[in-house]
Amino acid sequence: MPILAEPKRLLLVTGLSGAGKSTVLNTLEDLGWEVVENLPLSLLNRLLATPPSAGSADDRPLAIGLDSRTRGFDAQEIVGQIESLARDRGYPIETVFLDCSGSELQRRYSETRRRHPLATDRPAIDGIAAEREMMAPLRRWADHVIDTTDTDANALRQQIRMRFGEGEDSPTLSIQSFGFARGLPRNADLVFDMRFLQNPHWRTDLRPLTGLDEAVARHVAADPAYADAIARIEELLITLLPRYRAEGKSYVTVAFGCTGGRHRSVHVAQRVASRLRDEGFSPTVEHRDLALPSRDDVEGGSVQPAGETAGAAIQGV
Repeated sequence: MPILAEPKRLLLVTGLSGAGKSTVLNTLEDLGWEVVENLPLSLLNRLLATPPSAGSADDRPLAIGLDSRTRGFDAQEIVGQIESLARDRGYPIETVFLDCSGSELQRRYSETRRRHPLATDRPAIDGIAAEREMMAPLRRWADHVIDTTDTDANALRQQIRMRFGEGEDSPTLSIQSFGFARGLPRNADLVFDMRFLQNPHWRTDLRPLTGLDEAVARHVAADPAYADAIARIEELLITLLPRYRAEGKSYVTVAFGCTGGRHRSVHVAQRVASRLRDEGFSPTVEHRDLALPSRDDVEGGSVQPAGETAGAAIQGV
């Protein structure tokens, strides 16, 4: 790969082994970044001083991948060296850290039959724990922490394209719906709880539908608190998003949750995304739990609200 003398953006890609670093580096390369993997940090100054090869652009962004296998790896020393480069040479350096739960990493190593680099003769969980401790200074210092526990390779590639694709001045804006009963989204920046709105689950005619259906949308919007609350959330986001851009934040993920992630949160995510588009933003929308099978024990909760009886299903919306 050609090497750059003065990259317009320098990204350090690191994290736990098995958490997706190779996927990130491959995606960045597809986006036009120069990629160097497992470079000893002692050679970084020499790399940056090397003239670009003939015919290559001299301002393409540069990504450097490193992990516990990198020669002379010392997380605290790496932090100091990168800080020094940013301070003394003025490079726009960012760090992305790939994290993942220990149980999921253990499952991945078990499925692929790979050995953990820090536990070649021991169970993978021992190496995972040792590496997590070794990497702690880098995780604390990182500009971007991406937890891939619930993220497959395709979703991770999409996240990287959204966060690090060139040509956008505004932060990449993602709107997501989810169900609290199935866990909080791991990478959300702002989370809004929609469980205060009346629940379509208690209407047997609405229960099989989703927040994408007009009947559910009308039911949710009929809640007395809906109009004022959602308008305030929209105004808050319209106020905050330009501030994120001014502070150089490259992405913002806004998540709306309800109990099961199929009705209220889906409708509100669609409504808010539409309002933000009208204001000139370009959000993408993801409904995390919409495709999951409906489960009464998850979506309805254990207590049925007063007044929302089965007989209500006989009435029109």
